[in-house]
Amino acid sequence: MNVIFEERPALHGARIGIATLDSERSLNALSLPMIEALLAQLDQWEKDPALVCVLLRGNGAKAFCAGGDVRRLAEACLAQPGEVPALASRFFADEYRLDHRLHRFPKPVIGWGHGYVMGGGMGLLQGCSIRIVTPDSRLAMPEISIGLYPDVGASWFLQRLPGKLGTFVGLTATQMNARDALDLGLADRCLRQDQQNNLIEGLVQLNWNDQAPSQLNSLLRALAQDANGHLPPAQLLPRRETIDQLLDVADLPTAWRALTALADDNDPLFSRAAETLRNGCPLTGHLLWEQLRRARHLSLAQALRMEYAMSLNCCRHPEFPEGVRARLIDKDNQPRWHWPDPASVPPAAVQAHFQPTWEGEHPLADLA
Repeated sequence: MNVIFEERPALHGARIGIATLDSERSLNALSLPMIEALLAQLDQWEKDPALVCVLLRGNGAKAFCAGGDVRRLAEACLAQPGEVPALASRFFADEYRLDHRLHRFPKPVIGWGHGYVMGGGMGLLQGCSIRIVTPDSRLAMPEISIGLYPDVGASWFLQRLPGKLGTFVGLTATQMNARDALDLGLADRCLRQDQQNNLIEGLVQLNWNDQAPSQLNSLLRALAQDANGHLPPAQLLPRRETIDQLLDVADLPTAWRALTALADDNDPLFSRAAETLRNGCPLTGHLLWEQLRRARHLSLAQALRMEYAMSLNCCRHPEFPEGVRARLIDKDNQPRWHWPDPASVPPAAVQAHFQPTWEGEHPLADLA
């Protein structure tokens, strides 16, 4: 199942739970067995009064979690064109249930978001009550390149970024560093990678029976002060005014043209963003534009229910399996998009992605 669970004894009989994603070769990409194992263990830890805190981390030096196991999902879609594979229905339901569970977990959950934190990894980290990044962290929602869309609650957390930054990040897959994550409210602390053991040692030495929130905050604050000099420079907030002006437009095709026109810009961040978008999936752009519009007043649970319909419909349509084929299976990096021009995507095709593919009650109706 590629998840390791352990418990460390703390003072006065308390225990610290540690969940380690253990699929280093795939950059800890989330598979269905990993998701189900995490859900089951969180259920057990929530009911255990002696279990006072959870640390969620990833094995290996490169990544906390680089996303979901989209390759296996796409292979199932390619085997059943036009249908929703059973794997997809179960995978997305359980993944979104896990994300929601983390957001609502009644005990502190510390997410150690080192290295790559992308797609499904962002869903995990954003659900944690204490989100830690490291100087090498790279946070991103890269779905524009594979024909999916920013999910795992991105409708909710990208909507909350300042100005048009959520739209920009979703359209261009721009990688945010630790300073950006702190600036934009996507992380709470930056620690050095070599401070993880210090964090664990501090957690087991806290008196969890006496003003635990204050003690935990003091521990994290002290560790973060030692790491302050290692923060990279901000990338996104200094460019916010320009980004807001570029995306102050009425529709996705106009936004697409404005951003792709930056391909030869002197600013390397903008030129990279333009190149990524130029090679990206136009349908994904439309889905992002519409999901953020719809999510403006949605709760997290409502956003996840909306995304569940979107994800299953992406599995029924050709763009997602084609994007994964081109990027991850055949690796020719030449996806043949069904609608290669943003202006050619029919509005009805976009709206169809928000319609249920199931009969009866929503499979995530019980999310509070």
